[in-house]
Amino acid sequence: MAKSNKSAGGKGAGKSLVRATLAIHEPPLGTSTTPGGLIETFDFDFNPAQLSLSRRAQWHVTVAPAVRDGSKPEFLGPEAREMSLEIFLDSSDEPTGDTVLKKVETLLSCCETTDTSMFADQPSPPWVVFEWGSFSTARFTAYVSSVEASYTLFGTTGVPIRATCQMRLHEIPSKTKRQNPTSGALTARRVHRVVAGDTLPSLAWREYGDATVWRAIAEANGIDDPSRLGSGTELVLPAAEEVRV
Repeated sequence: MAKSNKSAGGKGAGKSLVRATLAIHEPPLGTSTTPGGLIETFDFDFNPAQLSLSRRAQWHVTVAPAVRDGSKPEFLGPEAREMSLEIFLDSSDEPTGDTVLKKVETLLSCCETTDTSMFADQPSPPWVVFEWGSFSTARFTAYVSSVEASYTLFGTTGVPIRATCQMRLHEIPSKTKRQNPTSGALTARRVHRVVAGDTLPSLAWREYGDATVWRAIAEANGIDDPSRLGSGTELVLPAAEEVRV
């Protein structure tokens, strides 16, 4: 379990300067694999101490009684990746506040149908984009398949002030073309939170394999001066098919 800096003595993942984020989006309309509008960004109080990534390959075996050593398996294809993570929330320094309660409600709402999708007659829970700095292996668009919250400390009024949430994400892969195979980015369009050292050319190289197309990112975000990228700024990165590489 991730611990606060106070209890962990300033060590471990919680001390990292780059915070993990979970961007919560409206689901797309139609058959698009591009997340809809940003609902809100869930900022982690403490970075996960552990992430679990899993993936399976589907095989099918047709039983043949006449085959003595067993039938030859048929490969059907890979399944999408899944991620399990633990989120630690703590507002014990504000024993009468409801910050933890609201954050848990935000995570639980990721399994609820959004009003916008209901009005569009395409009911769906939100889509999310998990991101943690340059940890590109763990960056993907997903739906939340489960959330389990355990309240472990309560304030004087009975409101929870500490909780641990177990969350499971199921990747929604896209068929993005002309993508740099080493980038690790698997979404058609996503939101990137700027960290120290980021530049538009470096983001363009990481996303599209061509640093010279940084202007596409600038245009998508209305950036007039690319030399001024403040840490924490959220940038929309266009899909690869929208960028002329």
